[in-house]
Amino acid sequence: MQLRKAERRQSYMKLGLQAPSGCGKTYSALLLAKGLVDDFSKVAVIDSERSADLYAHLGSYQVLTLDPPLAPKKYIQAIEVCQQSGIELIIIDSLSHAWIYLKQYHASMSGNSFQNWAKLKPFHKALINTIIQTPIHFICTLRTKHDYVMTEKNGKVIPEKVGMKAVTTDDTEYEFSIVFELDIVHQAKASKDRTGLFAPLKVPFVITEDTGKIIKDWCSKGVTFQDVANSIKQTKSIDELNDLYYQYPTMYDMLQSEFKTQKYLLNNQLTKASANGTTNS
Repeated sequence: MQLRKAERRQSYMKLGLQAPSGCGKTYSALLLAKGLVDDFSKVAVIDSERSADLYAHLGSYQVLTLDPPLAPKKYIQAIEVCQQSGIELIIIDSLSHAWIYLKQYHASMSGNSFQNWAKLKPFHKALINTIIQTPIHFICTLRTKHDYVMTEKNGKVIPEKVGMKAVTTDDTEYEFSIVFELDIVHQAKASKDRTGLFAPLKVPFVITEDTGKIIKDWCSKGVTFQDVANSIKQTKSIDELNDLYYQYPTMYDMLQSEFKTQKYLLNNQLTKASANGTTNS
């Protein structure tokens, strides 16, 4: 047992992507993966939803189809197959099926319900531990129960489908570094974010390949939006500002306001300095 100084290390992303059906979980997961991993053939989808092949036009990712029964042990075996094949990022689509299997198995058991859960939950915990401990990026999609709320749009009250609790154990979300929630129009917001990349963003956004590249930068360098925003404010010239843009182009969309504001301020300073120079001469 020994103390050591904390240090920022290259890390593997463990990300949850949850939403009701029809909100784009699989497609968004593939876009994130494409940005996170340089070689898309090093991405594998452990597919229990039977939807991974629908997006083959995105590139040459790998698919491992899981057939019922979808026990946690089968997921662990699939992860081992992917790891032995040199896969760098695994999409589990969907992690919810492992929990659904255990709930159905529990319902078939006789005896004390509480004691039966005590026997079954370690199987799910073993799967979660495998995800956490395997040195590979993971994107896990999760089904959420959904309901309808009445919202007003353009003067009309219409029903809108919204996600609720994810179909998994209560503590699964704690194990992810980022959890994105998708809505029915495929926009994302971070309900959990250890990276500090997305939690400050108040406006929902559409996940793209660039979102994955931003996460990749954080995994290798630990750079956050706030770090870049602070660097923008410290630039002393348009050239410095341009250099920063070319260093972090994938962050431009979400920091567009900061870039434009600083450009305006720097141009203002140049105009005033030029006017003062003319006056002095």
